[in-house]
Amino acid sequence: MSTSAAGGITKWHSKDGQFHRQVSSFRSFVEARPDAPFPAEAGRYHLYVSYACPWAHRTLIVRKLKGLESLISVSVVHYLLGPNGWEFASPDEVPGATLDDVNGAKYIREVYFKAEPEYSARFTVPVLWDKKKNTIVSNESSEIIRMLNTAFDEIIEPEYRGINFYPEELKEQIDDINSWIYDTVNNGVYKSG
Repeated sequence: MSTSAAGGITKWHSKDGQFHRQVSSFRSFVEARPDAPFPAEAGRYHLYVSYACPWAHRTLIVRKLKGLESLISVSVVHYLLGPNGWEFASPDEVPGATLDDVNGAKYIREVYFKAEPEYSARFTVPVLWDKKKNTIVSNESSEIIRMLNTAFDEIIEPEYRGINFYPEELKEQIDDINSWIYDTVNNGVYKSG
């Protein structure tokens, strides 16, 4: 399976035609602690998504349900994954899309290279970007939603505090269901071509 930028952005399958998801490369965490490497702060983080990506959808859903819309800004790439990867477009060109008003990138790949100039894997969404450190915090949707679930509780509006979509007593059941959803639903989008 080709994962390098030069190997083709849309080559997401092995020689036998099987789809294989790459392991996410950026795995840091936003935390509630003010002394954390990535502390929860209003206006500090930016989410890059595609409406065509089920992985990105879940970050948008949790952002909405936790009342984080005024704290975490969003850019939406073109719904069609092109030969150069996810592209930013104006809403006039592509309804629902946005330009990248944080980094001024034309393609999401430029955001990855800004964070890691030697990056050589696929350029995926969602991406959680730190506007202060000018780097990617995470490109793993399951970890981004867990951050959004609890890390910002001290600074969100009171009616959203304590809403927990991953309660301790249900974690095992959630993880079991998520394993099924991961392979058959979210990856199913990509397996079908």
